[in-house]
Amino acid sequence: MNNEINKIKKFDLEDRLIDFVLMVSGIEEKLPNTKLANYIGGQMIRCSSSPALNYGEAQSAESQKDFIHKIQVVLKELRETRICLKIILKKPLLTEENVSSVLRENEELIAIFAKSVKTAKSKLKN
Repeated sequence: MNNEINKIKKFDLEDRLIDFVLMVSGIEEKLPNTKLANYIGGQMIRCSSSPALNYGEAQSAESQKDFIHKIQVVLKELRETRICLKIILKKPLLTEENVSSVLRENEELIAIFAKSVKTAKSKLKN
């Protein structure tokens, strides 16, 4: 039964990362056609899609160290996405109303993966 629960949670997180990419894509499509918006939008698409892809790789990690590395890449890319979203708000390229739910999901994903790295590192020490 625990194995089934872990499988469900794993796919829930995978789906959540995929949904995050789609949410970010929706923001990118609303950006104005300016040099900054085009640059940030393109970068944001790349860094927001990377966590889902790297999470998939982490599921087939060859070792605990490999898993930690891949999850750290997920975390790094989520943090980069957060900075892109903050730039969009500070410029402002879009209103907070357009960005707030995506930024909130981004923060939650960062918290989840930061905890995952911490947990995995503590298991590695034991």
